[in-house]
Amino acid sequence: MATTTAAQKRALAKAEYDAFLAGCPSRKLLDRIADKWVTLVLCALGGDGRPQPLRYSELSRRLAGVSQKMLTQTLRSLERDGLITRTVTPTVPVTVSYQLTDLGLSLHRMVRGLKTWAEAHMDDVLAHRASYDSPPGP
Repeated sequence: MATTTAAQKRALAKAEYDAFLAGCPSRKLLDRIADKWVTLVLCALGGDGRPQPLRYSELSRRLAGVSQKMLTQTLRSLERDGLITRTVTPTVPVTVSYQLTDLGLSLHRMVRGLKTWAEAHMDDVLAHRASYDSPPGP
């Protein structure tokens, strides 16, 4: 009986990720990155393709409508997943900034496309919604 190394087990598990399966951990990741605040935070940190660190207050101003609690939760979850880094600078008061990691930058490229698509096609979607929601003609 052949034994498998830890690296071989990880490779096998990775090959078996299938988001169509109920128990696949990639479903939780998809759920996380499909969240609007995650998408908007990633887009804000990624800018127009030239990512730069942003302070918490800059992110809060940029993301109109986000509560302090939601922004904090979103930033913590992104940091936990390795998509952003949090840097604390010992100043008075303390300065905290957030920046995309390489992993976060790779995801930013995709979600930026979704954001751009949504902005470009919003008029079409609104027209279709109005047509769908209007009562049928005689």
